[in-house]
Amino acid sequence: MKKVVLAATLALIGGATASSAIAQSQVTIYGVVDSGLVYTTNTNAAGDSMVKMPGLTGSVPSRLGFRGTEDLGNGLQAIFVLEGGLNLDTGTMGQGNRLFGRQANVGLKGGFGTLTLGRQINMTFLSALKSDVMGPNLFSMSSIDLYIPNARSDNAIGYLGNFSAFTVGATYSLGRDASAAGGPSATNCAGEVAGNSKACRQVTALLGYDNKAWGVTTSYDIMYGNAGAAGGLTTSESRDRRTTLNGYAMVGATKIGAGVMARKKTAATPANDLKTDLYYIGASYPLTPALQLDGQVARHDVDGSANDSTLSVLRLTYSLSKRTAVYSSLGHMKNNGSAAIALDVGGTVGAGINQSGLSAGLRHSF
Repeated sequence: MKKVVLAATLALIGGATASSAIAQSQVTIYGVVDSGLVYTTNTNAAGDSMVKMPGLTGSVPSRLGFRGTEDLGNGLQAIFVLEGGLNLDTGTMGQGNRLFGRQANVGLKGGFGTLTLGRQINMTFLSALKSDVMGPNLFSMSSIDLYIPNARSDNAIGYLGNFSAFTVGATYSLGRDASAAGGPSATNCAGEVAGNSKACRQVTALLGYDNKAWGVTTSYDIMYGNAGAAGGLTTSESRDRRTTLNGYAMVGATKIGAGVMARKKTAATPANDLKTDLYYIGASYPLTPALQLDGQVARHDVDGSANDSTLSVLRLTYSLSKRTAVYSSLGHMKNNGSAAIALDVGGTVGAGINQSGLSAGLRHSF
């Protein structure tokens, strides 16, 4: 009996060794932990200020992820990504307490590009990745349109291909967002409804060109609604559309990025319709190899309304090592009319009141 068990064990070991020679697998655990403190003025109509530890983001949102690849031969790879958001202020999971709310997908990668299935970042997120110098900072365009840093799609088929200097991509979602509590951008539009092929569907597409000196990217994003969806998109005929044009250029060591996002929402009732343009321009300059200065101005223009807002922000980042940095941001949000866009992502402000803020934090990547 022992000989049989030993023979079987050796056979299994030999088979595993032979398989590994054909298909090499690799799994990477990675993450970011980022937290700090923020002081903001005029957090309510009474003009009270507040000091807090933000939960949604610092300089970037905290996360824990697993990324895997398997070499299938002939230039083909199997891939997967499982990535969950972390709220360091409370120790809870992000995106509505989802285990892998940032990404959860599996796919194939080859000379044709990358094809993925599952919850994934869509093309609106990718379109401004190189031109938005502030990214998902606590004070950033994310405060104006919370969809920007949360542009993800559930139940999605995705494609992304890089061909020389050109990038093309698209996603098709059978139901964009299954959560009503997935953070500020949750839409509660699960989709996959029998007899209604348009319910909660979402399509995004991207076309870009990049070289060492400059780049330009455009994207298109349309999401349909259904019963119970947020933002007035309570029928499958209602829709929310965003179109972007983004670009950047290198001037010596300085990176200048700018862009525009045109949004048109056609809701179930005209009272919830919305048409806006979001313009931004920013620059990033390395003062020293370890010290970087970023700045950005963004303007939110609401069509046919005086409820416009303007964001101004500066950020200074000092790298203690390749993986650890300290940073501080100074920002101001000017709200016209009855606009009530908070300076800090997820924050509050009194209607028609301007807000200023100062944040400082620590970021570590692994």
